[in-house]
Amino acid sequence: MGQGRSRPLIGLVCGLLALTCALLAPPAEAQAQTDAKRPNIVLILVDDAGYTDFGAYGSEIATPTIDALAARGARFSNFHATPMCAPSRAMLMTGLDSHTAGVANLPETTPPAHRDLPAYQGRLAPGVETVATRLKRAGYRTYMAGKWHLGHGPGDVPDAHGFDRSFALDATGGDNWDERSYFPLYKRSPWFEDGKPATLPKNFYSSEFLVDQMIGYIGDGSGDAAPFFAYLPFLAIHIPVQAPESYVRKYEATYRDGWTAQRERRRQGAVRTGLISAETPMGPPPRNVAEWNALSPEAQALAARSMAINAGMLEAMDHHFGRLVDHLRATGQYDNTLFVILSDNGPEAGDPVAEPLFRLWLRRQGYAYGPDIMGGPGTYAAIGPGWASAAAAPGALYKFYTGEGGLRVPLIMAGPGLPQGQTVRAFSLISDIAPTLLDLVGVDHPPLHGRSLTPVLTGQADRVYGPDDPVGLEAAGDAALFKGDYKLTRNAGVWGDPAWRLYDIVRDPGETTDLALAQPERVAGMLADYQAYAKAVGAAEIPEGFSADRQIALNLAAHILADFRAPLLIGLGVLVAVIGLAVFGWRRFARSRPERAATLGRGIARGLVGLVGLLMVAIALRIWTQPLVFAATLGLAANGPLGIASLRADLGGFFGAGGLFALLAALRADRRWLAPALILLGLALTGRVISLIASGGGVMQIPPMIVEALLIAILALGWRALRPGPAT
Repeated sequence: MGQGRSRPLIGLVCGLLALTCALLAPPAEAQAQTDAKRPNIVLILVDDAGYTDFGAYGSEIATPTIDALAARGARFSNFHATPMCAPSRAMLMTGLDSHTAGVANLPETTPPAHRDLPAYQGRLAPGVETVATRLKRAGYRTYMAGKWHLGHGPGDVPDAHGFDRSFALDATGGDNWDERSYFPLYKRSPWFEDGKPATLPKNFYSSEFLVDQMIGYIGDGSGDAAPFFAYLPFLAIHIPVQAPESYVRKYEATYRDGWTAQRERRRQGAVRTGLISAETPMGPPPRNVAEWNALSPEAQALAARSMAINAGMLEAMDHHFGRLVDHLRATGQYDNTLFVILSDNGPEAGDPVAEPLFRLWLRRQGYAYGPDIMGGPGTYAAIGPGWASAAAAPGALYKFYTGEGGLRVPLIMAGPGLPQGQTVRAFSLISDIAPTLLDLVGVDHPPLHGRSLTPVLTGQADRVYGPDDPVGLEAAGDAALFKGDYKLTRNAGVWGDPAWRLYDIVRDPGETTDLALAQPERVAGMLADYQAYAKAVGAAEIPEGFSADRQIALNLAAHILADFRAPLLIGLGVLVAVIGLAVFGWRRFARSRPERAATLGRGIARGLVGLVGLLMVAIALRIWTQPLVFAATLGLAANGPLGIASLRADLGGFFGAGGLFALLAALRADRRWLAPALILLGLALTGRVISLIASGGGVMQIPPMIVEALLIAILALGWRALRPGPAT
């Protein structure tokens, strides 16, 4: 009886609850509208762009698409990446420190002692989630087209890390015109489409193709399409620098006055655009940058052409990025799209074409090289340290170093809800991008190493990190600890400085004044902070004598020699056979006609000794006429007039004097003249061996050592064959 009376009451309560839920819950249309209002995201990563490479940052290079977004949004003047691409990309994708993400170094430069450590696997660590994974879980469509460089083993490519569609290159770089390998470390360019090995179309140019892929992925946004996340990491402007001639031609005369003048123009451009004050000092030029006026006209023309190609390549990239922007406008998606544009590290200073062994490999790959042809398909060029230091102005050094030239890079953010025409001067790091994107689109996430930039973008804060918050960074032994306005840094590379230096990077981004001696307590505190950071993330101490430059040079030499193994072995076999037959024939001849053999032997010895003398004199002349080219070939530094004079006096004098003595020995048939030549060559070889051991090695030092050893061997044979006195 009581149960019967309660049923109407229960029904009434349930009805009221249902009505309340219906009134409180948004209708399906309203929920769909909320999802539709979430902004799309376009993340543009430019490879190896320097701090002042964009027009909005003071460059002469035409980047109208990027500049328009900078005017519509915010530029960051104190934004930092790591000094190399893979660690930066890991931090960008995850919001974590590169060691925690598993990519603390380039796989190509990781020392053997580190390869079993969790932080140095060269692939995203198990359980690490990318921003794409988090956005996909929140309902975003996720696309990627371009350079990945975070592993291509099972479970490593983009489709395993949150991307619905992808066309990815997993290498340090690639040729921009076709599929051939651009570096001896790779047999071919490893491209992958949706996780599977892919081939490139015939009419391929990297920037154009990648934008075409992304436009195809995004579509027109019609219907109930979810918002998208588009990650577009271009190959531009990584080596080899290559561009259509129509873009290169307009810069033909731009760089003829050299990199020193260009560096000052870039500093002035940064002042003009409001990034730095007029009082900001220029960072010191790197020690491996030659004096422009000391180069031959041919070398100047080659260098100017290389930089013109680099400029044309960046402009071409901006043009094709503009096609993506135009597509978003035409399909009504532009106004609701958040754009983020940045570089992964400072400009690339390496010029592998300067190495004879590398040029041999280039010819084998079918590459051409020269000022009249560089830039198009089948050609190879790089800008080298002079132009790289100009692109990084006013910063010191460049890629692979933790000087501001290697770390401080452009960052532009524009889109719905962001301020227009703003310059953000707060220190920030590449790991801040992921939490910022998630914050701006309302996607929850666990604590990350990076911090959201939203407060400084909206004016709610003037700093991302507090004045007492230490922020550490390490890659291949190059290290930095940021705290407030200060930076404690160590550069382990060949052209760096392994000592810890302290700089005020707000007032002195060129790192011209080391404050370490004046502020020892600050140094001690920041060094303790760095050591705590290194322990927390698993940053390993680098082996004695290691540098990223040397490691990659050793790897290159090994791959090149492996590539030439068969012809080298055949050539060695033929040489041994020829020498064996010659020795056998000579002995038979000497037994049958000893006097004739002795006379002929002395004649051959005189000829070989004379040839060695001529070769040494020719080397001396090259040192005197082209000292900087010679120095670059051997990896030597010749800084300023004093360095050039020292190079000429030391090496030029050695080879010149030795060559004259060898020529006298040949002309007079008197081995006594060989003694000083042997001593000079022996000293040169001994000095090079000592330098090789002390510096930890350098592949490019080995070929000249072999040449010197052969010259000594020939002169030693001449000593044995020639008479101890003048000919009678």
